[in-house]
This record gives sequence, C-alpha cells and structure tokens, in this order.
Amino acid sequence: MAGRLAEDEPEQSYRHAKAARRLASRVGIVREAAGIAAYHAGEWAEALAELRAARRLGAGDHSYLPLMADCERGLGRPERALDLIKSPEAEKLDPMGRVELRIVESGVRRDMGQTDAAVVTLQIPELRDRRLRPWSVRLFYAYADALVEAGRESEASDWFARAAAADRDGDTDAAERYAELEGLHILDTEEEDTDDVHMEETHDVAVEDTHDLQAEESDEVQADEADGAQAGEADGVQAGEIDGVQAEDAVEAGETEPVDVPEAEHGDAEEPREPGEASATDIEFRPAEPEVRETTDESAPQAPMLFLEPRQADEERPAPEE
Repeated sequence: MAGRLAEDEPEQSYRHAKAARRLASRVGIVREAAGIAAYHAGEWAEALAELRAARRLGAGDHSYLPLMADCERGLGRPERALDLIKSPEAEKLDPMGRVELRIVESGVRRDMGQTDAAVVTLQIPELRDRRLRPWSVRLFYAYADALVEAGRESEASDWFARAAAADRDGDTDAAERYAELEGLHILDTEEEDTDDVHMEETHDVAVEDTHDLQAEESDEVQADEADGAQAGEADGVQAGEIDGVQAEDAVEAGETEPVDVPEAEHGDAEEPREPGEASATDIEFRPAEPEVRETTDESAPQAPMLFLEPRQADEERPAPEE
C-alpha cells in the first residue's frame, strides 16, 4: 500500500509505512519501505534513520544510497552528502544508481555555490548516449537546470528541449522551462478539447432534461383533463342517483307536487313529445284519504257478550225430542 501511494499521496503512504514499522520493526525490507515513504513525504531525518536501519539489517543492495545522500542535502549537510557519494558502496551501484548519485552530487555542488562544478559533474558518458535510457529524462533535465544556474541559458534551452522530447509521460516541466527561456506560449489543446467535450455533454444533458420536463408537464395536463372528465361523469351519475332517490321518497311520502327529474349532463337530448302524450314523469301522486272511524254512542245499551264453549267430538248428542 505504501509503495502504491508513494508518488500520488506521499503523506498517506508514510502513515501506512509507519504502521507497518510498528508491527515489524526488525524486518529490513519494512524499514527500507518506511524510509522511502518518508523521503517522498519530505521527512528527511526520518527517511535517513529508516534507510540506515535497513542497511544495518541487511535489506539488500545499496540502491537507496542516492536517497540517503539527498536526505543529507535536505538537512543542510552537504559535506556528509559528499562523503556518502564518495563511499566504497557507491562503486557497487548499477548504471541507474550511478546516474542518480551524480544528479544528487550536482545539486550538492550548487548548494555550495560551485555552479561550474555542478555542470561538470553531469558531463558523463550517459549524457551523450544517442539511445534513450530510463535515466535520460532526469539526466537531461538536471543538466539543463545546472546550465541555467551557471548562466548558460542558450545551452540550457537546447537541453530542456531534449528533456521535453524524451519525457513522453509528462513527468517533468521541461516543456514549460524551454518555452520560458525561448519566450514562447504553450497552448494546451488537450485541455481545450476536454472543455469542448464537457460543454457538449452539458448541453446534451440540458436538452434532455428540457425534453423530459416538457413530457412530464404534458403528461400532467393530460392526467388533469382525464381526472376532470371522470369527475364530471361521476358528478352526473351521482346527481342522477340523488334525483331518483328523491323521486322515490316523494312517492312514498305522498307529495302532491310532482318531482322534476333534471336531464343528465352528458346524456343525449330527449326527443320532443307530441301533444297529449303522457310520460312517466307526468304522473301526479295524491296522498291517501285519512281513515275515518265511526264513534259509538255511550248511552246506547250494550248487548251481552256470550262465550260458546266448543263441544267435544266424543260426547253423545241428546236425542231429539218428539
């Protein structure tokens, strides 16, 4: 994790490396990784201590020797940096390590005010190599920077141009430094193309949103119209039902006045009737006449009430008299 975040997020990488160091402080490769992470985070003292510990634990080769020398330079101790550069371990470095060590030495010479010596330090065979190597970009850039410090801008412009041509990934600002020396202005066409594409995408999204909004408004209007039509039909049906109920109540109560049933709102118009033709709604209902009960005269004599007991079937009937 610390190695993946070393260049993009050095602070986060350094925190991961310190956590690993707490868990495995006796492992040389862990101390080396912690030192490299601290170097990228600009923690020169921590980086130097971790890299020294890695050397004592025998973590491997001396490829991180240029980092140690650069840490001494960052701490303001150029003499100690030169001691590391001239140490016997420096002779065991691979070509990449030797070039990196020369770049650090050139920086140390510049810090000490030895600008011409800084230029001479980088005049090595690798500088004149016609083939591009992994170290070519950094070497060309460092040499051009040393020429600028020495006041040789015309030569520096040439080497900045070479560094920009070799820097295909854009890791350095060699192109900007070349343009600055030549008085040129660089136009980033890639960024402009990106802005145009972004503007077109934004416009397309805005048009789609407008169309969607219009479609939603149209759907809402249609839905409102449909709801209004359904509500009108429901009101008409409900009014018809209420009128029918009122007519039935009038019939039951015996109302004298006829109940007029209004025409349906959405129904067809009734056809005109011929004179003399009666319809169902023209019937006149009259209330029933009240029942009159006859009153009896209290002074009139009342007839005696007789109760006849039924005769049993098995009783013998008396013989008729002669």
